[in-house]
Amino acid sequence: MKKSLLTVATVMATLVAAAQPAATDTLPSVALSEVEVLGTRASSNTPVAFTNITSSQLAAENHGLDIPFLLTMTPSVITTSDAGAGVGYSSMRVRGTDATRINITVNDIPMNDAESHSIYWVNTPDFASSVRDIQVQRGAGTSTNGSGAFGGSVNLRTQGISRDAYAEFSGTYGSFNTNKETLRVGSGVLGDHFAVEARLSHIGSDGYRDRASSELVSYFGQLGYFNDKTSLRFITFGGKEDTYHAWDGISRDDLKDNRTYNPNGEIKHDGEVTGFYKDQKDIYRQTHYQLILNQVFNPFWKLNVALHYTDGYGYYQEYKNARTLKEYALEPVVTATGTSKKASLVRKKCVDSGFGGGVFSLQYNGDRLAATLGGGINRYSNDHFGQVIWVENYTGTLAPDHEYYRNNGRKTDFNIYIKGNYVITGGLSAYADLQYRHIGYRITGDNDKWDWTADPECLQKLDINEPFNFFNPKAGLNWQINTHHRAYASFAVAQKEPTRNNYTDGLFLEHPTSEKLYDWEAGYEFRADNFVAGANFYYMKYKDQLVLNGKINEIGELMAENVPDSYRMGVELKAAYRFTDWLSWDVNATLSRNRIKDYVGYVSDYDADTWDEMWSQTAIEKGNTTIAFSPSLTMGSMLAFDYKGFTASLHSQYVSRQYLDNFERKEDSLDPYFVNDLNLAYTFKLPHIRSITVGATIYNLFNEKYETNGYSMTSALYPGGSKDANYTLYSDPRFYPMAGINALGHLTLKF
Repeated sequence: MKKSLLTVATVMATLVAAAQPAATDTLPSVALSEVEVLGTRASSNTPVAFTNITSSQLAAENHGLDIPFLLTMTPSVITTSDAGAGVGYSSMRVRGTDATRINITVNDIPMNDAESHSIYWVNTPDFASSVRDIQVQRGAGTSTNGSGAFGGSVNLRTQGISRDAYAEFSGTYGSFNTNKETLRVGSGVLGDHFAVEARLSHIGSDGYRDRASSELVSYFGQLGYFNDKTSLRFITFGGKEDTYHAWDGISRDDLKDNRTYNPNGEIKHDGEVTGFYKDQKDIYRQTHYQLILNQVFNPFWKLNVALHYTDGYGYYQEYKNARTLKEYALEPVVTATGTSKKASLVRKKCVDSGFGGGVFSLQYNGDRLAATLGGGINRYSNDHFGQVIWVENYTGTLAPDHEYYRNNGRKTDFNIYIKGNYVITGGLSAYADLQYRHIGYRITGDNDKWDWTADPECLQKLDINEPFNFFNPKAGLNWQINTHHRAYASFAVAQKEPTRNNYTDGLFLEHPTSEKLYDWEAGYEFRADNFVAGANFYYMKYKDQLVLNGKINEIGELMAENVPDSYRMGVELKAAYRFTDWLSWDVNATLSRNRIKDYVGYVSDYDADTWDEMWSQTAIEKGNTTIAFSPSLTMGSMLAFDYKGFTASLHSQYVSRQYLDNFERKEDSLDPYFVNDLNLAYTFKLPHIRSITVGATIYNLFNEKYETNGYSMTSALYPGGSKDANYTLYSDPRFYPMAGINALGHLTLKF
């Protein structure tokens, strides 16, 4: 397949010189915009900071990398990749906040995992090929379904129904054996009211880091019925991922001498690495079903109702060296030379989840008032269980499905909101948004952590039953001064429940509390024919924000604690200038200050001579400090050229220093980086082919050595093993390196 793709690409490239530039090749779509209601989206007169990304913008960048890497030109967005090449496990941060605080919806339906609050883009690979547009809201944003937005929200809308039949094939091949094959087909309108569309995709990559491979398959399908006032669509999409672990970072020395090293899967004997476990993999299948009804009653009233269900099952296997067998409900190994309580083994951790419910939004559009009543109710259940599938030199009886822990998490999430814009006079309008949200969360069973503080020792028992009730008001003013000038200001409250890990990794008898955000935003925009500029000022004050502070629970696991007072403040700047019809320049920058007040962090204490004996922890009163992973400056630039079918764009991003923990030490930080990507493409026509696009993208054009993620391993050393006030902090951080210069060639055929 890969060789065939290269051959086709070469043949097509030789035809470019003789071919005529293509006209616009977009397909006409059924006019559903008057029908569709997206209750969670912001509009031009909503006083919040947001960016819209169109399908054409996505298509120009969508050559196999995950969705976060398609959003890097959005203000305040930075991305990470465990494998180092943007395929596999990747994530994004908005204004310094991580994936657990970014609300993701597809067609207004929640996508974040109900327990972890994260979204794993690897579970729906190449989803960008079936997305019509994306709206990224920064800050608390508008009311939405699912987990609370503490840094931003991302609303994706799936592709519209094409009026004409079509077929499209796109292929990519390049560095690290990265390849992507996508086939899209659509029936066009059948019998004036029906249409069927489908997509199949495959993405593979060896990854930049050793063995950090990905094998991803996915699909998308929709069956639609529509008329002038009604649309009914059944949508299903999903994928299966098979990735080798690249979950652990590497030391600073390895960054210099062996940047691609991947410690996951190490097999050790007598402290030396003797090989790597070949099946150190994460395998997961996720399938989504959506049934969406959009109804126009009259020019003033519209309704959206959606039912949904997501089915997920998967596991990861990992080789564990010299583990204590009783923690896995296994007997000691008995040999002729004695009895051993430890042995190397392979464990398999599984999840089996179901998530379903319904959402709705009823919209009114009058002369002066536009209002939406919306909400949803969703139910989630997830079984977590672990098995041991192999033990080195084991002399006992090991069942093929030997299970050593099992627990279940269940969550009910209900919310209802009403929001509206009212034109007070002229271009001045007022915005109000009121949301009530109830969450019931329960975890029961045995955790996967051994509790040696219990009598008798056993696995940690989970019995958590936590209800939450949140009222989240939002209000603001928008002033469209004239056709060129707009100003706005808003205030919002957002609240968020703890994640599963905040409970399972916390203290056994003390549970974390919910978090609250007070978000002030104010902005100004200027628009002219060839020039657009804007500034958004924000102040996000957190109460009881949950942060990793180095503190450990009863069994030595790192845990997050509520810190009483922290904030993020900054200004987001953007500008775009069109020099000619074929040359434009877009830039953005975020300058911010992200602080925790009166921070107390904890480090584990070690004997300087033996190094492996843990003491009690040392509390360090840092005071006012920078929040981890919160750069004070990010900048983006895109210089774009588009002339007679030929397009070229240079993407640049600068990210300033990021600290790996909240002690604000340079030794535990990610160095600033400046990365450039060059995208080239040419579109032309041939007989019987609507358009052909051939191109290449060069990532990290100037071969920057940089890292986008990592974690701190700071500890305290005491001279001579005598514990007194004269300790020394020792830093041994870990990093996730990104690939140097690399390239992908791509080809798209549209019929």
